[in-house]
Amino acid sequence: MKVKSNDGEAAVLISELAEVTGVSARALRHYEEQDLLVPERDSNGYRNYVEADVTRVAQIKAMIAAGLGTVTIRQYLECARTGEHGTTLELCPRLRAELDAIAARLDTRQAELRDTRQRLTGLASRSSSTV
Repeated sequence: MKVKSNDGEAAVLISELAEVTGVSARALRHYEEQDLLVPERDSNGYRNYVEADVTRVAQIKAMIAAGLGTVTIRQYLECARTGEHGTTLELCPRLRAELDAIAARLDTRQAELRDTRQRLTGLASRSSSTV
């Protein structure tokens, strides 16, 4: 059901935004609690979302998919740009450092997983040779 926002721009309710973006209403409310999304409210308290919110949700989804938490997203959401090639981030020095730190944690975790796999393979090969 379409409604109008205060400035006359076409707006949708939370269920409609959830359907359009593929994000649950619960997640949208969480984004609001985290100050990532700020919908207008009408007189009965219903949230009203505008077209810019569809883009904002796409940006949030892309940043979450990239491994960023909501605290980090809140700090850098204004750096997000959405264009014909999807969502990108304008990299300021602080954001670059944050992304480098995440990448370093991933590299460390991958090395730990490789080591664990090697130990498991070693155990399995010793086990089959003693049978």
